[in-house]
Amino acid sequence: MRPLQSASLVDGGIEGDDHFSPGSIRQVLLIEQETLIRLGLSPGQVKENVTVSGLPLMGLASGTRLALGPAEVEVTKECEPCSRMDEIREGLRVELVGRRGMLAKVVRPGVVRVGDPVSVLEPARGTD
Repeated sequence: MRPLQSASLVDGGIEGDDHFSPGSIRQVLLIEQETLIRLGLSPGQVKENVTVSGLPLMGLASGTRLALGPAEVEVTKECEPCSRMDEIREGLRVELVGRRGMLAKVVRPGVVRVGDPVSVLEPARGTD
């Protein structure tokens, strides 16, 4: 992982990313900066693609659409912490349960820059 000042989000995630996968529901991993701070971690350390601040991500329903600067992503599911988290720090996997971040797919491409606003565009639709 290396920090970027900007990244082009396209169907598949970020070109050049090891997990780039067009059509996948796991294209982009977002995590809250507040979570990283609480756990004493640096941005990128838990392999997230995008770190956001001021927007509670955990618990957003699948289907929620977010604006990341000019790009748009759709939340697909919560990211469960894997055993690789314990390679970063023993016990981190357990610490990240329920706050590992949310996976999303790109629905509108765009170049995202550090400091771009992040907002909920469209809450997930109910299943009446």
